[in-house]
Amino acid sequence: MTKKGYGKVLQAQNYVGVIQTKDGTTIEILPKIQEISIEESKKILIKMLKTLKKSPFKNFNMAHLKPDSMPLLEIFITMFLDELSMLIKKGIKSDYVTQEENLAYLKGKLQMKEQIARNSIHKERFFVAYDEYVSNRVENRLIKTTLQYLYKQSKTNSNKKRIREYLFVFDEVGVSHAVKSDFAKVKLGRQMKDYEQILIWVKTFLLEHSYSPYKGSDLAFALLFDMNLLFESYVGHYLKKNGQKRKYDVSLQDKQHHLVYSEQKGIYSLRPDIVIDDGTAIADTKWKILSKEKTRQGIAGSDLYQMYAYGTKYNNCKKLYMIYPKDTQTTLPIYNYHEDKSLPLSILFFDLQSKTLTPQIFI
Repeated sequence: MTKKGYGKVLQAQNYVGVIQTKDGTTIEILPKIQEISIEESKKILIKMLKTLKKSPFKNFNMAHLKPDSMPLLEIFITMFLDELSMLIKKGIKSDYVTQEENLAYLKGKLQMKEQIARNSIHKERFFVAYDEYVSNRVENRLIKTTLQYLYKQSKTNSNKKRIREYLFVFDEVGVSHAVKSDFAKVKLGRQMKDYEQILIWVKTFLLEHSYSPYKGSDLAFALLFDMNLLFESYVGHYLKKNGQKRKYDVSLQDKQHHLVYSEQKGIYSLRPDIVIDDGTAIADTKWKILSKEKTRQGIAGSDLYQMYAYGTKYNNCKKLYMIYPKDTQTTLPIYNYHEDKSLPLSILFFDLQSKTLTPQIFI
């Protein structure tokens, strides 16, 4: 976008990740966490990414990474290469692919239409179609295309060296000339289960399936993540894990209630971030820094109405919580929806580094 007095600017708002412009400039956008170093913020971001569902980060072991010395894009490329290394060790898959050729001998099935068109003079030749068991299948072509793409994006010798080695493994595989249509041809049955994770990475890089709608004419590459979704996923993962230890049930993105009904059909689905013990307690996460200097500390009225809807639709609900990232402020008054204080709403703060809630009154 263009901003008066500044020329062209990039505005990421509530997104984190990495952006690469067409002139080669790489910009890292990290979670805004007070009193945390850039390196520590990068580590926290990777931990948050690991909690995302249907993402390529879930199974990744970051023990060998050095976030303090590695750019974020190179970390993502390393993750992809590590996943590909495991696939190569298991063996890349081959498949029967139909080949058509004009041969000097008969092989497979003679294609009469092409035979007449091409070989009416050259009677010694045969235009045939036959099946050949080769590694040049669509899934491998997409992987090779990703390797070639990342070789151009990477700026570290170690990643470039690994990419060259893996390209040698895919030497007999072609490249994809139509990525979207090739993805439609991907077959992920039981025999192709080993390809599931690597193809999520391929989609992330080739289609910029980056969990964000961000587009820009000046960008060569963008891998961005909505911090609202990341914060929700990170807090939810912590509470679910903590719930197992303390013997309470936690469900995420519960869908059992609707705001209104018409002709016995639910309309406007209610979907609280976190539901505890079948609705005894309900929580929503908010990626927003509250401030005593703002009106009502910056808590949005629409969020209060939303929490009230949860509290009234879940008949068992006794407690409501809104969870914000921890800042210098650690206490806020408890709100009540009823004068008899039968439906309290508490504001909690989640420390991204220590993974703790303040105050500790959650259950």
